[in-house]
Amino acid sequence: MGTAVVIPARFGSQRLPGKPLLSKTGKPLIQHVYERVRKARLPDVVVVATDDRRIHDAVRAFGGRVVMTSSAHASGTDRVAEVARTLPHARFINVQGDEPEIDPALIDRVAKTLRDDRSADWVTAVRPVRGTTELGNPATVKVVADKAGYALYFSRSVIPHARGRGIPTKALLHVGIYGFRREALLKFSALGPSPLEQVEKLEQLRALENGMRIRLVETRRTSASIDTPEDYRAFVNRYKRARP
Repeated sequence: MGTAVVIPARFGSQRLPGKPLLSKTGKPLIQHVYERVRKARLPDVVVVATDDRRIHDAVRAFGGRVVMTSSAHASGTDRVAEVARTLPHARFINVQGDEPEIDPALIDRVAKTLRDDRSADWVTAVRPVRGTTELGNPATVKVVADKAGYALYFSRSVIPHARGRGIPTKALLHVGIYGFRREALLKFSALGPSPLEQVEKLEQLRALENGMRIRLVETRRTSASIDTPEDYRAFVNRYKRARP
């Protein structure tokens, strides 16, 4: 039954509370994300999933599709799974609610790979590491892959570890977009947090620990998520400069 994109959006961010509703561009941040996702060609529907009535009302105000979800979810993927139970689609894509500049072509690549690779339970994106600073930053998530392009492990630590100096030749960073087959998504949500997930605070490890296969698609066009006031100010400046 096609592909649906779900955008989880929470009001309570530790570093930037209320960020989905920040509107110094004249639009709330969540509207930027929604409109960007709508530029992708392959998804059939786009819906925001939130546990906050203020975000719900803001999405309704700009004409977007939105559903209220539980506030008890352990991860954004669990929130996507709640929405999936109400929709007939065979595939779902999770686009973070703080990605106002996400590449629509990347969304289509994830959707196409998920549609075409029947052995993949999940699909997510990676990019090459660009320097030692981001490689050593625990806020960036590193990935190692097998020869067929499936994830072996995700970590906040440096993987693979290079015993010499410099950047490992296979060093990849995770890009926060996920695609799921319906059955894998619902299974994931029913399992509950796993030990490795709880140690690293990475939900994709729950899938790997339970035998799911995560296909990686490599991209070089990536966008900046909005995590801090500085990130948001930079986005506002880029947006204003790009306007005619």
